[in-house]
Amino acid sequence: MPKIYPEALAYCILWAALAVAGFMLAGWQAGALLSVGLFLIVMPASALVLTRTGNFVAERAVRWGILVVAAILLASFLDLR
Repeated sequence: MPKIYPEALAYCILWAALAVAGFMLAGWQAGALLSVGLFLIVMPASALVLTRTGNFVAERAVRWGILVVAAILLASFLDLR
């Protein structure tokens, strides 16, 4: 069985929780954007950082930063409603 990395597991759980929160609080469109939309942003950004720098710390910071920005945007959207 492959090794489970706690940081990666936490990231996936928080990403899923953010998508579920978006679905429950702002509708199915927000949930879909947070699940599929983040995938379309996070994966290319991670690949770009890794291919340009080879720095896993920078890649991790970019990945977590994108998730934090998505959470802030969801909170801002909910506040404006």
